[in-house]
Amino acid sequence: MLRKIFMSATVQQAGLTIDQQLYDFVNQQALPGTGLQAEAFWQGFADLVNELTPINKSLLSKRDTLQLQIDAFHKQQRQWDAQVYKSFLTEIGYLVPEPEEATITTEHVEPEIALTAAPQLVVPVSNARFALNAANARWGSLYDALYGTDLLPEKDGAEKQKAYNPVRGFKVMAYARQFLDIALPLQSGSHIESTNYSVLDEQLVVTLNDSSQVSLSTPAQFVGYQGQAQNPSALLFKHHDLHIEIQIDPHNPIGQADKAGIKDVLLEAALTTIMDCEDSVAAVDAEDKVGVYRNWLGLMNGTLTDTFVKDGQELTRSLATDREYTSKSGERLSLKGRSMMFVRNVGHLMTNPAILDQNGEEIFEGIMDAVITSLCAMHDLQGNSPFKNSTAASVNIVKPKMHGPEEVVFTNTLFSRVESLLCLPENTLKMGIMDEERRTSVNLMACINQAKSRVVFINTGFLDRTGDEIHTSMVAGPVLPKAQIKAQPWIAAYEDQNVDIGLKCGFSGKAQIGKGMWPMPDKMAMMMEQKLAHPKSGANTAWVPSPTAATLHAMHYHQVDVFAIQAELKARQQASLDDLLTPPLLLDVELSKEDIQSELENNAQGILGYVVRWIDQGVGCSKVPDINHIGLMEDRATLRISSQHIANWLKHGICTPEQVQATFAKMAEVVDTQNQHDTYYTPMALSNDSLTNNLAYQAALALVFEGEQQPNGYTEPLLHSYRLKYKAANN
Repeated sequence: MLRKIFMSATVQQAGLTIDQQLYDFVNQQALPGTGLQAEAFWQGFADLVNELTPINKSLLSKRDTLQLQIDAFHKQQRQWDAQVYKSFLTEIGYLVPEPEEATITTEHVEPEIALTAAPQLVVPVSNARFALNAANARWGSLYDALYGTDLLPEKDGAEKQKAYNPVRGFKVMAYARQFLDIALPLQSGSHIESTNYSVLDEQLVVTLNDSSQVSLSTPAQFVGYQGQAQNPSALLFKHHDLHIEIQIDPHNPIGQADKAGIKDVLLEAALTTIMDCEDSVAAVDAEDKVGVYRNWLGLMNGTLTDTFVKDGQELTRSLATDREYTSKSGERLSLKGRSMMFVRNVGHLMTNPAILDQNGEEIFEGIMDAVITSLCAMHDLQGNSPFKNSTAASVNIVKPKMHGPEEVVFTNTLFSRVESLLCLPENTLKMGIMDEERRTSVNLMACINQAKSRVVFINTGFLDRTGDEIHTSMVAGPVLPKAQIKAQPWIAAYEDQNVDIGLKCGFSGKAQIGKGMWPMPDKMAMMMEQKLAHPKSGANTAWVPSPTAATLHAMHYHQVDVFAIQAELKARQQASLDDLLTPPLLLDVELSKEDIQSELENNAQGILGYVVRWIDQGVGCSKVPDINHIGLMEDRATLRISSQHIANWLKHGICTPEQVQATFAKMAEVVDTQNQHDTYYTPMALSNDSLTNNLAYQAALALVFEGEQQPNGYTEPLLHSYRLKYKAANN
């Protein structure tokens, strides 16, 4: 993976060979305004690279050594025995003792992270429009979310139409009023009966159908308003530390149809967003990385905009301003208009040709991300933006795909060196630990303990965790079909232990415990049925695929007092490590030929649908139709489990290479049909020759047939290689 590569335009600085595009971006856009000088910056960067590269290499080498030892164990130990396995993992250093005490001591944590339970967005920062939409998703229109999704059935005249449908609009109003009754109950009666809202003597006064006047059951929930007290244009409330705004305008077309003149209900929704440089991004060279970093810088200094055409109209999007109110006592009240933004750096594995070290080798991308994303965030810390992201003088960095406590130690060291380079106070860089690799899951408390003065976040990642589970246990035997893997005891143990350990380490009221993504952005009714389980599990955030989903999911956090749930769960017995270590093997389950073929087609279609956009269009995350034509939000985590699954079945003879080849060829036609209306799409299956020569198709096959040999089953090395080939052939 570390390879010498030719770069057409480069700059030599402090022993580094830097792509001209990246060098110019850093010197001309990122550094000015930080107080740092270019020469000192690049020298410090080079020193950091020289110090940390050997450690990074050594950690990756240990991953490989441990995997070889696990493979050898499974070859010798054909009968599954959890205790023997656990003893073996302890003996080789894969499993380490749990520390007696690992209470986090992190200071200067954002209130959105520590004190409030709410949805979280994850978005590719390479896409300016998506990034801005997510940053502005702190506030969402409940009326729009209800009207435009399947949460309200399209029946009895309530169908979505090109023009506004007042029947559907009435159902939206009724649903919103029912929500207000749950979150903001009145002393008597219901918001459904309201005909007027006003403010009198610092209290909300609601007039009902029978002319009676009532206030809130809990008057303190009313916190402010816009307009005149007797005739407000908006009313502001707070429940479970989340704000709700009722907007009133009897002259608005929607407000005209409402007895109280309510035109909308806004919910405080995505309080935090992860701006992603990793799984949802396709960034393989300096050109791509500069695009990623430039957008992140624009978010940090407030300059990012994006102009696009929608419904024939040109629109420009920028960061939302703060929201201004009059408090109920008559003072000025200002609330943040934007989500608090994390940045997710890449993990320890990949390198990037944007910078070569003194030996002419690509530097590790995780090191480069830590330095440059933190440099960009200095503009927020130093007040170079009209907006404020961090109110705690911190840079919140999610670090994915770490394997065990040693790698957390390395990230901690990396962050310390970056702080020194950028002249930032100790522990300015906060760490989010993604619990998505097996060696981290089984050692989670030890991992947290190694970063207890920085950690602000832990989050489960089912798909990556399953992909790593399959790869780690590749030699142990064939695994179950994917749908059955989800029902295995280790999944529940994984999700429960994450919460158990987070609470044991003192996360409640101090840091986030998160849960994973809802993958179907068009299935909001289903999401509202199922995703309530996340706040009920004790997680004070969970991932959603869109601002609309964030608005709807926010209602769950009004239904559930997450911090009360956490207080109850602290007494629960910690989830079973034995369950967590038990791989999801097929064992005595028999599969029919039809079962096998169906599973192969599902996996192959998903792989091709994602990879063809990654290789041909450089799209790292998008809504990809599955084999049943249901749109799923796909990123590399999905790809990892699907490719490792087929690789496992190939290894153990559940399917044959010829069967897999034929299935991919068949699914290429399906994917071509699904993408026939995409003007940027190049079909794969025009002929057998086109399949043979199509780089995206060949990449998809390589992910499967070379899957066992890929480091920890990761997809990045092959994706990057084929994307670079594609760019070279088409530039």
